[in-house]
Amino acid sequence: MIVYSCHGAAKEVTGSCHLVRCGARSVLVDCGLFQGGRERERANAEPFEFDPAGIDALLLTHAHLDHCGRIPRLVREGFRGRIHATAATRDLARVVLLDAAGLQEEEARRAARSGRDGAAPLYTLDDALHSFDFFAEPVGYGVPVAVAEGIRATFRDAGHILGSASILLELEDGGTSLRVVFSGDLGSPGRPILRDPQPAPQAEYVAMETTYGNRTHRSLPDSVDELYRAVEQTLGRGGNVVIPTFAMERAQEVLYYLHRGLREGRVPAGAQVFLDSPMAISATEIFRRHPECFDEAFRATLARDDPFGMPNLRFTRETADSMAINRIEGGAIILAGSGMCDGGRVRHHLRHNLWREKSSIVFVGYAASGTLARRIIDGAKTVRLFDDDVRVRAQLWTINGFSAHADQAGLLDWLGDAPRREVLLVHGDYEVGMRAMAECLRQRGVPCRMPGKGEPILLK
Repeated sequence: MIVYSCHGAAKEVTGSCHLVRCGARSVLVDCGLFQGGRERERANAEPFEFDPAGIDALLLTHAHLDHCGRIPRLVREGFRGRIHATAATRDLARVVLLDAAGLQEEEARRAARSGRDGAAPLYTLDDALHSFDFFAEPVGYGVPVAVAEGIRATFRDAGHILGSASILLELEDGGTSLRVVFSGDLGSPGRPILRDPQPAPQAEYVAMETTYGNRTHRSLPDSVDELYRAVEQTLGRGGNVVIPTFAMERAQEVLYYLHRGLREGRVPAGAQVFLDSPMAISATEIFRRHPECFDEAFRATLARDDPFGMPNLRFTRETADSMAINRIEGGAIILAGSGMCDGGRVRHHLRHNLWREKSSIVFVGYAASGTLARRIIDGAKTVRLFDDDVRVRAQLWTINGFSAHADQAGLLDWLGDAPRREVLLVHGDYEVGMRAMAECLRQRGVPCRMPGKGEPILLK
């Protein structure tokens, strides 16, 4: 008997975690954190709906926190299988999990000092370090790997972030043989750094993300032009540009376009550019180590001109250097995490620039419901930052063409026209992207469903 159940990103965007039971064996695809405010984050401390000790293998699609962020807790609670991932994903996951553990320990200390309940971190730095002992040798794209008895996995390039993968599972139990594809997060085609996503292979079942299942992205050239306009107008009136940035892929892509803008005269030559995110800096260094993930044209670009080494670009790892940026009243372009503004150094830069009419806040990524980024985008007049009420007076730009997620057309292109017994829709806002994609598939005659959390689905 082969049974699938979704234990995260079921009718919501974050917390990806998928369980496949094949006879006596069990594998997980991803084990991510729930994100989107304190209510969702409390779900991270709830008991797993399965026994971690009974999981034979964990397959990791990529290193974003909402896909890998609960791995240390899984290990602490008994998981002793092997974790399979690409080499780039393994390297990025180490940075992401150590950063997450450090932030959780700091938050626990802050809570203890203020006498608040719930002072224990979800996991510690020691837990994160211990979890790395369970990573197997890296997996190459297109190379089948036996991960448990009757279960073989093939990783395929998802084009989302460095090392990201969709995963084909070939399952055998008794007389039953099935193929199931997990999309992971799918990238948009035509990006400057990574290759396009590989189309979904033949399979009876597909578990597909629906982050942007209801929309078509603005074209990338138009989005780049809008970024340049935001920079030109803001620096021209003496303000700063603050770009809340995801550390992996988005930061590197924006740096690539800023570098190109400097060469083409679209970004003022005197602009000071700051990458103010230790994680993004580490991720950029990891990017340099994994050219096997790059688009061929980008590899050629790197050979003659390093977009991560542009003039006036400063990497600010140290806290003191980050704080010094806030003394700059104009002429700075500041890329800082986190992308959803719920943590990280970007909150300090918002505190110093959000109330200034001369400055601009440029959103270039997804903002989940309940996050500070979403509240600002939706028109909040004031927001709370470090116990201060800060007025929103800066100019706001929302440029969705930089999204690392495929839009509706991209998802449908990836899925293709091959017959499927069922498409399982996951990782999307239920009322928006997910339901829109379900209706789109039904109009095309494609059977689909939106699994509930923990709902067992017999695959046959």
